[in-house]
Amino acid sequence: MKSIEDKVVKRIYANHRGWVFSKNDFLDIGRDDSTRKALTNLESKGTIRRVLRGLYDYPRMSKLIEGPMEPDLRQVAQALARKSGWRIQPSENTALNILGLSTQVPVQAVYLSDGPGKTFLIGKRELIFKKRILKESGFKHSESELVVQALKALGQKRITAEIRNKLKQAIPSSKWKKILRDTKTAPAWVCDVIRIIAKEEQL
Repeated sequence: MKSIEDKVVKRIYANHRGWVFSKNDFLDIGRDDSTRKALTNLESKGTIRRVLRGLYDYPRMSKLIEGPMEPDLRQVAQALARKSGWRIQPSENTALNILGLSTQVPVQAVYLSDGPGKTFLIGKRELIFKKRILKESGFKHSESELVVQALKALGQKRITAEIRNKLKQAIPSSKWKKILRDTKTAPAWVCDVIRIIAKEEQL
């Protein structure tokens, strides 16, 4: 049992603070009941925190509040999707918030999903899944979905050099070539913006 717990802890630490997960993320480590017990033990020790039933996080810590920060809703959404076998993508407004292109303080995060429509209360914030046919899915990289959705939310006429700079600050330069290859099915003007950013990052 101890060796299973050690392996679980090692994976949690490897994914760093803020990671949200379920027992399904450890199926290759041991039996279902063993990983469940390991997670229960780690919660009782205060190493991890229960976010929802069957869902935990390795809390981010804040010097300002001298304690754990609220769970990352994007991480929660991704963990729920992995656990349930859903495909998801952020809504346009949620993508804007994640990338820092919106000044509004989000009290909810909305994701489009091929799973059932559901709402989860995480502290005082809502995580909402809306059932949709995902027309633009299948991107290999989560950053691709964020960029495409954010650009669509802004609209072609609002894309300025300032917006491109903010996107470059939000996503590492090493990612842009991959995003460019990954988004060929996006609207032509979105591809053009991504191509410009990718080129600028190479200079």
